[in-house]
Amino acid sequence: MKTGIVKSIVSTMSAVLLSGGLLLGQGVNDRQRHQQKRIRHGVKNEELTRMEARKLAKEQVHIQRLETRAKSDGEFTARERAKLNREQNQASSHIYRQKHDRQERP
Repeated sequence: MKTGIVKSIVSTMSAVLLSGGLLLGQGVNDRQRHQQKRIRHGVKNEELTRMEARKLAKEQVHIQRLETRAKSDGEFTARERAKLNREQNQASSHIYRQKHDRQERP
């Protein structure tokens, strides 16, 4: 059961990363990959419930869409980068809180 959840989260996140040629902002993508790895690790170690993992994965997809939109005009401004950084900081905080909330998986 655990491997099925991990595989579905990984495949969803991989599809998001591969779509739209998102390799332009390597720093942003490195952080995105790290956060996705933290989610997968949380599922694997039963620190995250399925619903928590799904919600966190959706948040990562949202951030990826913001990045795609920011880069769509060919310019990735400091303001857009700052907004993505704030979103990633918030997502990182959400991952930490969900992994450490002592909630048991059913």
